[in-house]
Amino acid sequence: MDDPPDWIAEFTVTPRQFAAHLDAVVDSGRTPVTISALADHLAGRAPLPPRPVLLTFDDGFADLPGPTAEALAERALPATAYLTTGAIAPGGRSLLPPAPMMSLDRVAELERFGMEIGSHTVTHAQLDTLTAGRLRAELLDSKAVLEDALGHPVPHLAYPHGYNSPRVRATAARAGYETATAVRHALSSGRDERYRIARLIVRRGHTLADVRAWLAGDGARVAPYRDGPRTIAWRWYRRARAAVNGPEFAG
Repeated sequence: MDDPPDWIAEFTVTPRQFAAHLDAVVDSGRTPVTISALADHLAGRAPLPPRPVLLTFDDGFADLPGPTAEALAERALPATAYLTTGAIAPGGRSLLPPAPMMSLDRVAELERFGMEIGSHTVTHAQLDTLTAGRLRAELLDSKAVLEDALGHPVPHLAYPHGYNSPRVRATAARAGYETATAVRHALSSGRDERYRIARLIVRRGHTLADVRAWLAGDGARVAPYRDGPRTIAWRWYRRARAAVNGPEFAG
């Protein structure tokens, strides 16, 4: 959108920028895939096509089943949408600050546009700071809501803002998810980890040249790699804060 709420502005692009980014994907010669194709590869069931690229959209903002899906469909680009069910379901509650959101009854419409649907939890909390019971509820309840709306399994998850830990990843596997995407600010690879697949966040300040560099395989490190000391220290700080203040928005 051209005029986003302040809290999400950093993670939005204008419609003109978005169109240019999608055109860059088409011009790159890469093959767009959904998360299921990557899952099949990582599980050894099927190879990926040459030079794959995975486009993902988190949360479920109001533009998703409208101009965003339409722009993708015009270019025959499949994608994966990870939805925060508490923000889109009738009567639901989430930690997302106010913003225009899509509604749950439009989820099937996204599939008709060529998007695969995954879970982005119920409330968009920092999963690596939650108690075991709250973590299971975030993963299982969101999965159940989406499966009920679509009438088929939803085996893929995206951690809100990428926050995860070994405990979170193990819980995601036990909850029946086949993959989970993180952030990591890195390019993924054919050797990536199924339960913390690396992604790059497109921020408002990124240029078309940045996107083209990523599509060429440049401009970012390549996963998998171990968490660094700063990541681990930040996780422990957030856990301590959540123990005092309760679950917090991941953003």
